[in-house]
Amino acid sequence: MTDHWIAPERVFDGQHIHSDMAVRIEAGTIAEIGPRSAHAKTIKGLLTPGFVDLQVNGGGGVLLNNDPTVDGIKTILQAHRHFGTTAVMPTVITDHPDVLAKAAKAAIAAKDLPGMIGLHIEGPHIAKARRGTHAAHFIRPLDGDTIHIVTKLRDAGLLVMITLAPEAASAGQISELTDLGAVVSLGHTDATADQMAVAMQAGASCATHLFNAMSAMQSRAPGAVGAVINSSCYAGIICDGHHVDNSMVGLAIRARPVPDRTFLVSDAMATVGGGAAFPLYGQTIRLDNGKLINSAGALAGAHTTLAAGLLRLTGQIGISHESALRMVTSVPANCIGVPALGQLLGQQTTDVLVLGHDLAFRGALSQL
Repeated sequence: MTDHWIAPERVFDGQHIHSDMAVRIEAGTIAEIGPRSAHAKTIKGLLTPGFVDLQVNGGGGVLLNNDPTVDGIKTILQAHRHFGTTAVMPTVITDHPDVLAKAAKAAIAAKDLPGMIGLHIEGPHIAKARRGTHAAHFIRPLDGDTIHIVTKLRDAGLLVMITLAPEAASAGQISELTDLGAVVSLGHTDATADQMAVAMQAGASCATHLFNAMSAMQSRAPGAVGAVINSSCYAGIICDGHHVDNSMVGLAIRARPVPDRTFLVSDAMATVGGGAAFPLYGQTIRLDNGKLINSAGALAGAHTTLAAGLLRLTGQIGISHESALRMVTSVPANCIGVPALGQLLGQQTTDVLVLGHDLAFRGALSQL
């Protein structure tokens, strides 16, 4: 039957949770959301749009920097779909210019793959003082070569997010990127709050993994962290219990002056759906008690998924089911200017999830 109604216990439409609604499926697509009726087939669980992750370095044993190919991207997409993430922005971090060029070429060639929504360029235009695990010798100010690559990606119809530090780009360059339709995200920065404000006024509309790799908030120096929290910018945050303390995640969410501006990212590396170690910059990154560390023992990306972060938000941090679900669906979708991506209506059943009462991922609707 190509046209039928189902009645889950709860329906999350991208904004709110309903306990008295049903959905009509037509040709494998959510065609209508309406009142529950007797002829609808009941199913257990909560129905939601698939998760949207705007920062995914790798998965399935593949790191995009190490394998900037169509096959590499396909493996990453498939690895995260297994955990309910149906829309992914593969992320290339600071590296030799050739790696970025190859990743961009691969992203354009892979743009029609299921779940592929664009490319996140994280570095190399960042602050060395806040580089994290990024290799210092590849870091450089924003230049025409990167802007040219962003132009090619946008001309091909791909979404682009670019993480940079205000110290590494002029206000004019930030405006140029936003005029191209790229989302400029501020991160890996030692900037003052004033420098952050100038970048935001120039068009930067997001921040990359809030708290991590940015100047801290102090009583008389808000830093990058304070500037982001006190702004209306979107902000990604890693919720794995290692990168940011649970209480600080909750504080940041509740302190924002505009609601629904903070969203989850996984910052996932190759180990998600893969082995326990992988190479990066000639050294081995390994999994140690749930966190990824480099040879110096410092954090090097994350071994987590949005599904796991969602459970932490609701089960340990005390965020409501509705707010937490928005943080993995409609908020990131709105951040990149594609609100339909985070809404249930119009989604294919392959991109719709069924979650348990505690929001644990059970599977795609098309598989149940």
